[in-house]
Amino acid sequence: MPDRPLPEHPAERGLLRDLAALDQALYEAVTVTRTPTLDTALRRLSAAADHSKISFAIAGLLALRPGRSRHAAVLGVGAVAVASATANLLGKRLLRRPRPHRAEDSPFPGRHVPMPASASFPSGHTASAVAFAAAVGPAFPAATVPLGLLACAVGYSRIHTGVHYPGDVIAGAVLGTGAAAAVLAAASWEG
Repeated sequence: MPDRPLPEHPAERGLLRDLAALDQALYEAVTVTRTPTLDTALRRLSAAADHSKISFAIAGLLALRPGRSRHAAVLGVGAVAVASATANLLGKRLLRRPRPHRAEDSPFPGRHVPMPASASFPSGHTASAVAFAAAVGPAFPAATVPLGLLACAVGYSRIHTGVHYPGDVIAGAVLGTGAAAAVLAAASWEG
């Protein structure tokens, strides 16, 4: 991550430089790959995931049925709250990684969503989507695969639409997994 001070040890500096170069190269590979069929769908998905609207809609549907389904909805919403607060109130403010540069002459401007004003690292959209999926899955196993695939699609959509580097999305997924684990541990401790 080029905007942070590099560590003192040469091997650590070299590793961070290599990871930053890989992150940039992966981002650029996505930005120059022509995918007209995916562009509109991923732009819409990315926008629909703003403020965890997709997760909250699914939680609302799950909450309509009592029992495991409703319990899964509560766990999912709790995990979204923890992931969102951690990503947006801590991660983005502490690390302050700039968003990717989108050239004025981008070959595919139709795939872009508006550039958020917040820092890039970690991806809050990904953190929340993964947190929801990882918290709901153990309580409502039938939702595990569909929600996991949806979380992956949300994460990729943030790269595809030009607002995150792959490393931001990976960090968001790790953070979301941790948030879900914390909520699940708290729920089992209370229950």
